[in-house]
Amino acid sequence: MKRMGMIFRAKANKALDRAEDPRETLDYSYQKQLELLQKVRRGVADVATSRKRLELQLNQLQGQSSKLEDQGRKALALGREDLAREALSRRAALQQQVTDLETQHTTLQGEEEKLTLAAQRLQAKVDAFRTKKETIKATYTAAQAQTRIGEAFSGISEEMGDVGLAIQRAEDKTQQLQARAGAIDELLASGALDDPTGTAKDDIAAELDRISGGSDVELELQRMKAELAGGSSSQQAIEGGRQDGVQQNDQSRKFDKN
Repeated sequence: MKRMGMIFRAKANKALDRAEDPRETLDYSYQKQLELLQKVRRGVADVATSRKRLELQLNQLQGQSSKLEDQGRKALALGREDLAREALSRRAALQQQVTDLETQHTTLQGEEEKLTLAAQRLQAKVDAFRTKKETIKATYTAAQAQTRIGEAFSGISEEMGDVGLAIQRAEDKTQQLQARAGAIDELLASGALDDPTGTAKDDIAAELDRISGGSDVELELQRMKAELAGGSSSQQAIEGGRQDGVQQNDQSRKFDKN
């Protein structure tokens, strides 16, 4: 079971790694940081609201305390010491509440300052992370495009690999067909296979045809030579006759002169 669990986790990790896109992971992390920053800001707003509420209560209690002090003075001026004592007692109780509220106000004010500082620091970190995130995404996209272009040029990408395999298969089939056609021609020429059309000839017939063809060429050549020789003799006889006629004419002209 442990081994099966390890194999399953290894395969799941490999599948997740193959499916993971760093750009999506960075965007998700940035979104989470924004949500955290929003919570911190909401906390600052809540603390500030509580502090403001305490300030209103303090102002109200301080107003009541001043009013009781004035009432005590008036009662003492009228000779009502009992009323003056009661007013001062109530004022003392209100003063204790004012002291407690002032302590709480100081505490809330300190928390508000801490949360405000934390929000500012977190905002700076979020801004820096956003800049780094965009830089990493741009670099990753450029590297991915460069890798794809390199794979396309080198032919090791999946698509180009399929095209290369198809071309290789076509070339192999072409060579196989050419080899088969050459083998069939050799077998037909050697007489190992019979040609059903009757156009193929064996070696003896082919050699006889070649010899007879050569004899016909030789006969045609001798005939042309004979024609050329006969034509030359006739031309010489004609030229000789012409010369005799010319000589006879010259002699007759001499006799006439004499």
